[in-house]
Amino acid sequence: MMVVVGCGSSDDSGSTSASTLPTSIGEGEGELNVIAWEGYTQPEWVKPFERATGCKVNAKYGGSSDEMVTLMRQGGGSQYDLVSASGDASVRLIRGGDVQPVNVDLIPGWRDFIPQLQSPAHNTVDGKHYGVSLQWGPNTLLYNTRDVPTRPTSWATIYDPAYKGKVTVPDNPIQIADAALYLSRTRPELGIRDPYSLNADQLDAAVELLKQQRPLVKKYWALASDEIDLFKNGDAVVGASWPYQTITLQADGAPVADLIPREGATGWADTWMMSSQARHPNCAYEWMKWISTPRVQAQQAISFGETPANTKACAYMDRIERGACAKYHANESTDYFDSIHFWRTPTSDCGGEGTDCTSYDEWQRKWTEVKG
Repeated sequence: MMVVVGCGSSDDSGSTSASTLPTSIGEGEGELNVIAWEGYTQPEWVKPFERATGCKVNAKYGGSSDEMVTLMRQGGGSQYDLVSASGDASVRLIRGGDVQPVNVDLIPGWRDFIPQLQSPAHNTVDGKHYGVSLQWGPNTLLYNTRDVPTRPTSWATIYDPAYKGKVTVPDNPIQIADAALYLSRTRPELGIRDPYSLNADQLDAAVELLKQQRPLVKKYWALASDEIDLFKNGDAVVGASWPYQTITLQADGAPVADLIPREGATGWADTWMMSSQARHPNCAYEWMKWISTPRVQAQQAISFGETPANTKACAYMDRIERGACAKYHANESTDYFDSIHFWRTPTSDCGGEGTDCTSYDEWQRKWTEVKG
């Protein structure tokens, strides 16, 4: 049996030397423990994987990126093998030595990923790939079409006192970036160019906006299902959301719609990352291979309401659901992808481009202030 983890030397960040990466995948260990976003381990693609590889998948849903980071560090990092980390968690995991580099040559589907997701900054450091990209999508403005009959055009809707007690937004410090993006368009004097690289004054301005929003919020949602329930029950009529919630609600007949407002949107690009202490590395590689294939990418994209990384998934998407490739923006131009401000862990060095930015630790403290 090939052993992937614990080999080779490590640098100060805890990363494993690229020269020690495995060159083949050994016999599966029969089990795979993963931390995933709700909806990422559905039976339609998990069961065939288990039959094909003999690796039984045990999934733990994470309600937030912070929770995922905490879970990955439990038990010395050996409790879970993989995590579907978003961009606001991936850099923290890399810098903390919690995840290990992987050999993308062992994952054939990687070669067919859109160029922007082959070696993105949120999972590739110094030429080392700490996992493989999965799916991506925008954060959207969700609204009830009966209670909000005029289609919104701005994120101002979720800050509007007219919807007091009927607003819901994610319970996540990265929500500060959404406020910063809105302010970058509505208050240009603040000089916000990157919603994830904020100096102290810019951070304070975003936090003040969120504190003003707080009395309007019915609930800060942790799981997608939380927001779905809020809209189903009429407890919320506007909110920050993902396409998954919209699709689920519409399938249940709820009168909802979503859009990307004129100020633009933040978004996520998720990565399957392997624990530096993974106990089932072969099954982990088999999973990364499986989840990167066009067919499975298409299945998950339609199930979750997001966009696949694999460019060859489009044809499979249209076979599953006519017009799905266009519906989920899988055939959009580079300009569409580049227009979304993808989650990135805020760092004091401004993502390597400065020295006066606030760190994620500061964002966490400020988010606690926002919620009171």
